[in-house]
Amino acid sequence: MPVSRRSLLAAGGIAVSGALGALFAGQAGGAARLDHPAHPIRSARATGAPRANGYGPLLPDPHGLLDLPAGFSYRVLSRAGTPLRSGEGTVPANCDGMAAFGAGSGRVRLVRNHENRTTAALRVPAVEGLTYDPQALGGCTALELDPAGAVTGERVALAGTAVNCAGGRTPWNTWLSCEETEDRAGTSGYTKDHGYVFEVDPADPHRSGAVPLTAMGRFAHEAVAVDPYRGIVYETEDAFVEPFGLFYRFLPARPLGGLGSLRAGGALEALRVPGLADLAVVDEPGAEFPAEWVPVPDPSAAGTAIRFQDFGPGGITHAQKLEGCYWGGDGVHFVSSYARSRDGAGADHHGQVWFYDPLRARLRLDVLFGPSADVQLPGDSPDNICLAPDGGLMVCEDGGGAQYVFGVTAGGEVYPVARNADDIGVPGTPEWGEFAGVTFSPDGRTMYVNAYAPGTTFAVTGPWH
Repeated sequence: MPVSRRSLLAAGGIAVSGALGALFAGQAGGAARLDHPAHPIRSARATGAPRANGYGPLLPDPHGLLDLPAGFSYRVLSRAGTPLRSGEGTVPANCDGMAAFGAGSGRVRLVRNHENRTTAALRVPAVEGLTYDPQALGGCTALELDPAGAVTGERVALAGTAVNCAGGRTPWNTWLSCEETEDRAGTSGYTKDHGYVFEVDPADPHRSGAVPLTAMGRFAHEAVAVDPYRGIVYETEDAFVEPFGLFYRFLPARPLGGLGSLRAGGALEALRVPGLADLAVVDEPGAEFPAEWVPVPDPSAAGTAIRFQDFGPGGITHAQKLEGCYWGGDGVHFVSSYARSRDGAGADHHGQVWFYDPLRARLRLDVLFGPSADVQLPGDSPDNICLAPDGGLMVCEDGGGAQYVFGVTAGGEVYPVARNADDIGVPGTPEWGEFAGVTFSPDGRTMYVNAYAPGTTFAVTGPWH
């Protein structure tokens, strides 16, 4: 179908357009759209005034770590380079995707990815029984917090994996950690193939071990979301050069079988939208398309990367920089962080959020971010996302310039929640690490988030709505 191009640039600011209510209510049928197709959205910092649904402007942190609104405070739970409480070594670098799990009696467990490549200065320590490839430096660590929020334990949960970016939680309360690489054994000194998903048990990592879920495909994984009713696992592929990544679903042989059940195998399929080769060309929020699922010819990518494989005369649907993925209500949401025509994409955008309705087999564009000429305004490359306790959306920004966690209301209002104040640049050239892994405690009273560099995990408390 033809799609009209909208200008979302308004008064030099940023715009978010789309059926935002669907993100929060989790309704497959969509929600009320914004009153105007070019509705301008500005952060509280940009306007200098508190927003009705936000928390007010961000205040400079005297310690230079994390700027927050008035009434909020943070605690540093973990910092790269400090000793792990388990005595297994030091806290690894490059803190990325994360999830929080209830541990009973008010305790919380956090499982945190480390997106370490071969150049990482602080690797995930190799621990017997938890290490897949001794030459790979990535993996996961797990923190345990007491009811007061104090750290009582910190240990390795998975080691010997590579470029662990994001992932997702399962209905049986385990973490699926994703390798964002396609490197084979013999590349960069690796002794085993990489590009897999690994299951991590936050309560006892030795129960899950370090076993690749090979049937779920070998590609540059980003994030996953599990359908809690059918057990289908949806997966995003983060590819920013042509051919771009695909959106997958994995049909387990033992759906919803609990820890270890995904090792039983299953079928991997990729999304095809007939007549639509590139999701980037769609810029009409609310536009819907029929969706088909095509078997992946070779999930192991033994000879050819999956996105290069031949999917038949109908082809397959690609999208640049597919990132966040989560289940909400009766469908799955996934993010395309950006698309750039100079890279070969069919159009330019600064972020899309898509919704797939499995009952109707329909794909819908719910949200369109940007474009914006000012990287310090929201909408520059949304990455990790999560639902907040008040029903809103939290978005980790991964672009240039200042780095924020933004909230987005169902009415389309964007407001700042946190800003990274830890300048890791050189004199005269400031630089701030991206945010990642935003998640909330089971009781909704604490937001946890990582600053990717320097690797820092924060717990943020305050008057959450």
